[in-house]
Amino acid sequence: MKTFGARAFAGVVVLAVLTIAGCGSPAGGGDADANGSAAGSTAESSSRGSGSALDEILERGTIRVGTTGDFYMSFIDPETNERRGYDVDLVKKLAADMGVEVEWVATDWANLLSGIAAGKYDITTGASYNMGRAKTAGYTLPVINVGTVPLVRREDRARFESWESINQPEVVTAARLGTVFEDQARALVPDSELKLISQPATEYQEVLSGKADVAITSLFDAANLVGQYEQLAIADVTPAARNAIGLLAPRDDQELINYLNVWITMQDRNGYLDELRATWNLSQ
Repeated sequence: MKTFGARAFAGVVVLAVLTIAGCGSPAGGGDADANGSAAGSTAESSSRGSGSALDEILERGTIRVGTTGDFYMSFIDPETNERRGYDVDLVKKLAADMGVEVEWVATDWANLLSGIAAGKYDITTGASYNMGRAKTAGYTLPVINVGTVPLVRREDRARFESWESINQPEVVTAARLGTVFEDQARALVPDSELKLISQPATEYQEVLSGKADVAITSLFDAANLVGQYEQLAIADVTPAARNAIGLLAPRDDQELINYLNVWITMQDRNGYLDELRATWNLSQ
């Protein structure tokens, strides 16, 4: 990183990894899983040579980042045609601290993992923790935690400070019919009056119009709506059905993953991640 020397820090990480490797299990201790993950790991290594992608990034002067660009964390602004979102800002900060430029590589969810394995990009923007993905790619520490949240009118934010305060007979809770949010509303606030919404109507419109007090939705959708409608706010409660989101990197490139994890930890402790979450209405 610029503040303490990206190359010097990379050398420290490499030395630590080599030391750990020298104290590890004897040869033959790591078995391939039933899906052939060991073969996939070998393919990843051969696609980038014998060294770490970290060294290649620093030598090349660019970090190649795979992104779908199709949801709130990473999207293309139709007015400017520029990439925007929490993940986009995060990766730009990472690149700046490494002293390199970002090279965006377009991908889709179906090919996100294969792009990592084939060496088409060095890392990806955020992806939800998933044990299936973890068999093929390596995750960093979480860059954000997401989940299901209650969306309310801003004037009612102080009224709803817990799920229990929503779980009251006089509270009207809106959820989209036939979605996971209907199931979660039934489980989280069964004593409230549940109002199921069918398309083309939306649950947030029910809250805006005063026909419902609360809408149950994802943190991503809620953050997007809060940015569009100043009358709306996310209730200050712990999100339900929480999951972590991390960056993806080659599964066997522990040097790169270690470097990214140290950087993420530093951004968490210096307050940058909190600032970024607030910027994108994702604070929870």
